[in-house]
Amino acid sequence: MIDTQTAFLRYESLRSSLPAATFPDTSQTGRNLSDTIEHFDAYILDAFGVLNRGETAIAGAVSRMAKLRAAGKRLVVLTNAASYTRAEILAKYHRLGFDFSAEEVVSSRDVAFANLPKLKENQFWATISADGDDFSDAPQTEVLKDLVEHPELLSSAGGFLFLSTARWSATSTSNLCNALTVNPRPLVVANPDLVAPREDGLSIEPGMIAHDIVTRNATKATFYGKPYAEAFDTALTRLGGIPLHRIAMVGDTLHTDVLGGAAAGVGTILITDHGLFKGFDVAPFIKKSGIRPNWIISTT
Repeated sequence: MIDTQTAFLRYESLRSSLPAATFPDTSQTGRNLSDTIEHFDAYILDAFGVLNRGETAIAGAVSRMAKLRAAGKRLVVLTNAASYTRAEILAKYHRLGFDFSAEEVVSSRDVAFANLPKLKENQFWATISADGDDFSDAPQTEVLKDLVEHPELLSSAGGFLFLSTARWSATSTSNLCNALTVNPRPLVVANPDLVAPREDGLSIEPGMIAHDIVTRNATKATFYGKPYAEAFDTALTRLGGIPLHRIAMVGDTLHTDVLGGAAAGVGTILITDHGLFKGFDVAPFIKKSGIRPNWIISTT
């Protein structure tokens, strides 16, 4: 686990590698998303810190989605949770009480698979994934192998695909750093998040480890998911026909949700009570980063 201040400072240290964006001079404030419905026709929703915290739905989030639908609003979930297949992530939302359809969910995993570079013939991607991941949603399952189950891929893989930290350790990071030093290869990261809000605190996510590897190895990594453009392009395609200024990105972080939304040209809404800034006054973080949302609300 990691604390909010440390995670925020690490995000700030990475600003030069994140998208550029402009922000409003001031933010409007409200209690929940109902206060914003006159301003937006569609919402792109982060999952962790907006819809759920870990495996628990945020109180009132399910009924809020129903009220937004009743008001004629379009909804798309854009999540950096790359551990889940498409079927698994949709099943999770349904289990928590949400009624999202498959077309209303975009994950960074989807975006990474869609943009995964081609390797040379007979080469494989060594995947850093959750236990039991069968990659059934990938377009080329035959070129994906589990690195934890096949550690020999450290030397033989054509590239590395980071999906999950569930089975990863500090020793694993050192071993991958050493392998990349000996033989530099592509590193693709399907979850740029540094942390994620769980029931008992903030967990370390693939983005944190990947940036550590980049720093230690002076190597490059390719990131798919918020705040990067490919993820927002995919989500906005699902909302075709709605002007950008009538779409809002709703999230719990400044450096992924708000920054990414602003860079994509849509409105931004920061939720403060359930995610990265739970228990904190968000104003000092906004002032220090200069990342200012259009709206600041307490809860979904």
